[in-house]
Amino acid sequence: MAASEPDTIPIPDGAEPPRRRRVGRGARIALILAAIVVGVLALFVAADVVIRNIAEQRVADEIEAGLPAGVEADVAVKIGGGSVIAQYLGGTMDEITVSAPEVTVQGSPVGVELVATDVPIEQGAAIGRVEATVTASEATVNDLIALQDIPGGVTLGDGVVGYDGSVRVLGIPVDYTVTAVVEAAGDTVLLRAQGVDVSALGGRFDASDLVDQLLDGTPVPVCVAEHLPAGAEVNDITVTPGEVSVRVEASDVVFDDASLETTGSCG
Repeated sequence: MAASEPDTIPIPDGAEPPRRRRVGRGARIALILAAIVVGVLALFVAADVVIRNIAEQRVADEIEAGLPAGVEADVAVKIGGGSVIAQYLGGTMDEITVSAPEVTVQGSPVGVELVATDVPIEQGAAIGRVEATVTASEATVNDLIALQDIPGGVTLGDGVVGYDGSVRVLGIPVDYTVTAVVEAAGDTVLLRAQGVDVSALGGRFDASDLVDQLLDGTPVPVCVAEHLPAGAEVNDITVTPGEVSVRVEASDVVFDDASLETTGSCG
């Protein structure tokens, strides 16, 4: 049986063995610096996450503490954009989202989501833009109407709002039901009548044609500016069976007590 060949290549007499390639001093320094940079970046990212969480919780706590009497909510805050540290040093937060899906107003639940962009760190400075969406059920709408001592009740349908009321004409009680399409128009809400049913003395008739003749298709404007902070506008109203969603927007808003207490006016 033939002997196996050796695993190593013999080195001729007088020849030097191959040398291991050494890493140059410059390359070694570059590797060390790269490791330091990676470590610093990792620490920065970790610190940024911690600061973001602390800031979000602090803002949520301040909002909850500043809620007016009769209003309760569990608030969640999310700070968007890039690094919170970089945003803070720049003096402006890119985007802040405030979510409160179960706000209780005088015992009635509503959902609120607010998105603010270009939010300055300095208090009293103007926020670039604010968009707030409020969602309420039919029951909540009627509860809030009752708090305003407004008689009658509201029903929410597919794109329409119904209102049931009663008046006395020559001492005779007259019940009526009005249905209308609701349109947002800035500081005004437009009610475009769709139908009117009237009942009295046991009889009932459709008065829609009469209303069309009286209004000539013109919507009835209802000013809502006095119920909103100055400069805020209603930009969308979505009505679905049993629920309504209202979107309000404003630009260059200063979020302090004085500004929030100053409402618009119905000219």
